[in-house]
Amino acid sequence: MSKSPMITLNDVSKRFVGSVDDAVTNLSLTVDDGEIVTLVGPSGCGKTTTLRMINRLIEPSSGTITVAGSDVGTVPVHELRRTIGYVIQQVGLFPHRTVRQNIATVPSLLGWDTDHIGSRIDELVDLVAIDRSILGRYPLELSGGQRQRVGVARALAADPPVLLMDEPFGAVDPVVRGHLQGELLDLQSRLHKAIVFVTHDIDEAILVGDRIAILNTGGILEQFGTPGELLARPANQFVADFLGSDRAIKRLSLLPIDVSLLEPSLPGTAADQCMAAIDVGATLKEALDAIVSGNGRDVAVCAEDVCVGTVTIDMIHRRLTE
Repeated sequence: MSKSPMITLNDVSKRFVGSVDDAVTNLSLTVDDGEIVTLVGPSGCGKTTTLRMINRLIEPSSGTITVAGSDVGTVPVHELRRTIGYVIQQVGLFPHRTVRQNIATVPSLLGWDTDHIGSRIDELVDLVAIDRSILGRYPLELSGGQRQRVGVARALAADPPVLLMDEPFGAVDPVVRGHLQGELLDLQSRLHKAIVFVTHDIDEAILVGDRIAILNTGGILEQFGTPGELLARPANQFVADFLGSDRAIKRLSLLPIDVSLLEPSLPGTAADQCMAAIDVGATLKEALDAIVSGNGRDVAVCAEDVCVGTVTIDMIHRRLTE
């Protein structure tokens, strides 16, 4: 069943006053309900400008943007922004307000009663894994990861259908960033929001995005598709270069092991009898890592402690050339 577009950009351009060039040029794309679309590209490619035009922090010079079927240019700005969650890299929490008060910002503006706000905060604390002990603290008393979780909770407080995220994990260390990326994907599996996610990191774009828009300088769309489509068939040299010389390895991280293609192993062999083994739910990238660190030829694949076959280097090569 096809999904319906939640956000549509139709031939959108933006030229700032005093500039002779467009920051975004004739950009058209859609974000479906329940989908994460990542915007990625070099500095100056209009990623953040595009994001900010959706909630009218920046007004487009031409073209139309619709959210949930309504032209955003016809919706009063304060009403529009209350239906769109917004998370930025530095979080933007109010420093003079506690965590609880920050999360309650939009519900309070909407006139929710105290009990409704309290129950919503309780839901969000569990949803985004916030320690209840920090609800009375102020933002400067929190770690970077805690501030990001609070920022996401605040953006989700009024249950908006759309979430805009501008390099939300760029200011935290790689370990925390990895945890937050995983938490975002887990959250999305439960909430099914339309999310536009800006990043400069192609690996992050591939990890979190259902589809990726690769932009060039001036906000020119070079390619828009799923991570697998881009990695298998880059539209041009710019896209290929941006994806990196290791795009084959990146693609392996998206390909699950296909049991029907496994080489046979001895019937009923127990996992503990294999010199090395991986789970049947692993990716071909994990299989390759196991092969490289093992015998260099193959690795056993096991399901419920029984080996069901082996992944070989030749099989991985065939999958990449399909």
